[in-house]
Amino acid sequence: MGRNKNRVQVILECTEQKTSGVPGMSRYITTKNKKNSTERLELKKYNPCLKKVTLHKEIK
Repeated sequence: MGRNKNRVQVILECTEQKTSGVPGMSRYITTKNKKNSTERLELKKYNPCLKKVTLHKEIK
């Protein structure tokens, strides 16, 4: 059995940390089904630099 060709790996990056000017970057890697969800992902994830949950958007 091969891999599912509809699932792609995407990178989620914190939007709040970019605007605040705090050094470092919070990024997560996840997968999504590009056939079912064509728009970019937006998930709330924990940012260890800011020590709170922030909005992370897909960059790739």
